[in-house]
Amino acid sequence: MAHILNPDTLRPLQSKFDGVYAHSKWISRPERLVSFAGQIGVAMDGTTLPTFEEQCHQAMDYVEALLEAHQLNLSDIIKVTYYVTRPDDLPALTAIRQERWHSDMPPAVTTLVVAGLATPELLVEIDVLAGR
Repeated sequence: MAHILNPDTLRPLQSKFDGVYAHSKWISRPERLVSFAGQIGVAMDGTTLPTFEEQCHQAMDYVEALLEAHQLNLSDIIKVTYYVTRPDDLPALTAIRQERWHSDMPPAVTTLVVAGLATPELLVEIDVLAGR
């Protein structure tokens, strides 16, 4: 069973992150713990999608497919790391997270703005640890 801990000794969560962020999430004695490779916005035909939003949705689709393949669901995500190449895309990332991955059991989250990903046209990569 998963648990969330947002202790009073840490800064309070901003309301825009309700349901998509926890300071910490833990499980004891998991029956399954899975680490996913970073998922990116490249379509099944190998085409890199042109916009941040399209890439983000595609990467999330892949994460959801991996969850399903492991018989897990969104509430089983323990930790997400988002790698974004442009700071201006952070508001869009927050909106997409609220739209797609809002949960009563949100994961612990780290978001990094990086100089680049594996290829210059990639704008976002999503790295996930999931389990139950």
